[in-house]
Formats: sequence, structure tokens, C-alpha cells
Amino acid sequence: MIQVEGVSKIFQDNKREYYKVLSDITFTIETNEFVCILGPSGCGKTVLLDILGGFSKPTAGQVLIDGEVIDGPSPNRITIFQDYKLLPWRSVRKNIELGLESKKLTKSQIDDIVDEQIELIGLTGFENYRPAEISGGMKQRVAIARALAMEPDVLFMDEPFGALDTGTKEAMQLNLKHMLQSGRTVVFVTHDVDEAVFLADRILIMRAAPGAIHSIIQVDLPKPTFKYTRDFNAVRDRVMDEMALVSNK
Repeated sequence: MIQVEGVSKIFQDNKREYYKVLSDITFTIETNEFVCILGPSGCGKTVLLDILGGFSKPTAGQVLIDGEVIDGPSPNRITIFQDYKLLPWRSVRKNIELGLESKKLTKSQIDDIVDEQIELIGLTGFENYRPAEISGGMKQRVAIARALAMEPDVLFMDEPFGALDTGTKEAMQLNLKHMLQSGRTVVFVTHDVDEAVFLADRILIMRAAPGAIHSIIQVDLPKPTFKYTRDFNAVRDRVMDEMALVSNK
């Protein structure tokens, strides 16, 4: 369980003036729940995710995971970024192996884990390709596989499909659902309403100046979820109405 309690964040600009980016944010995420954070540009979504991942400390408040206060990054909580962060000189296989190299595993154990992930992401035959030799969608699959190979308790995802074309993005959304069938706590930042409704169990909508939680919407859709059904569109319309309110403020 993730507990966010009264989190605020204040930055100082180059004129030594202080401004509040986040204000008194409080919410709870249950174990194995998929939560999307949605909001207009500049509302502090990425700043909040950095705090949840332990990369930044709040000015006030605290974040707890399973009752422990977060004071830094951990291999049990992995963040996947939009720009993949793959090592260009390493192959697909070697990039997926990266985090496993710090664990006390035999080469055979590592090979088995990586083989399983490569099959899961549909990149069999591309194991020895380098990042420059594969598409953006493939790179993002490698980044996700590298994270899942570590078997983290929590995945933080910062607009991971934001730079992909529409077709690749929709394929990646389906792939992600397939890859997470075994259950995982996920916090997913996006600006795409359809993506949020398709993926999330709940959607947290933020307003800006300073960033705060405007509303929380439960996504109760049949599983598997299909886009643009009557039920999907009803949830989407509700989210769009809430987004219109925060965008006009």
C-alpha cells in the first residue's frame, strides 16, 4: 500500500523566489492497484512521481510504502521513463540483464529470467540488437521488461508511451496489460484521457498552480476492457468533464 500524506513541494527559482509546485496532496493506493495520474501541463505530475519514487523529498508531508517512509530509490520500486534510458552499447538482452547483475544469481538463473521477459515482450529474435537498431515501441518494451525482471513491488511510469505514434501506443497499452496480469502496484502518469481510462483502476485528476488533487474517479469497467464501448465512453466523458474544469482554472 502507498500512503501519500499531506505532501507539498516548494522550489526556488534562479531569482531566489519561492513557489509552491504541490500543495497538501493526500491519497492512498492499494496493493496491486493501477492508478493513473492525469492533469494539465505544469500541474506537478512528474514532480509528484519523483517524490513517490524517492528521487526527490517533499517540503512537507511524507510518503509511506507498506508502512515505511520513503527516503530514496529502491530496487523494489522502479521508475520507467518516457526516454527509455537504455544503454546504447548494450544489446536488448544485456539491457534487460542490467538490474539482475547486482543480484546474487547464477548466469543460468539470469538467462532464464531474461529469456522469459524477451518472450513476454515479443522480441524473440531481437536479443542481440542494440537500441539504435530497434523501434521506439521496442525500446519501451525493453525498458518495461528490464523493470519487470527485477520483480519490483511497485512500478512508477512517467508518460512511457507519450512519444509513440498512435498505433504503437495502443499496442503498448495492450502489451502492458498482458505483462501485468500477475498483478503489480502501478502509478502511471499520463496526459492521455483514453489511455488513463483504458489502463487504470482509478484516475487521480490534478489541478495546477499549485498542483493538488482535484478529483478521484473509480474506473469500474468490465474486464477485459475495450475502448469506445458505451461503458468506456461514459467514464471517458466524466473524466473529460473533470479535465475541462481543471484546465479552465
